[in-house]
Amino acid sequence: MKNKLLYWIPKILTLLLGGFFIIFGGYDDSPGLQGIGLILIIAIIVVIIRGQKKK
Repeated sequence: MKNKLLYWIPKILTLLLGGFFIIFGGYDDSPGLQGIGLILIIAIIVVIIRGQKKK
């Protein structure tokens, strides 16, 4: 159980951070920050999918 938490917590936090970057970048009118948020979200999704395929 602890091992699964250590696997998922950083990924969930990174997804939330990416979402925050997109929202705050839109509020602050910063396309670069929105792009970084989108790249973070896409990268974590790719890491999760590749990890599921290995299992």
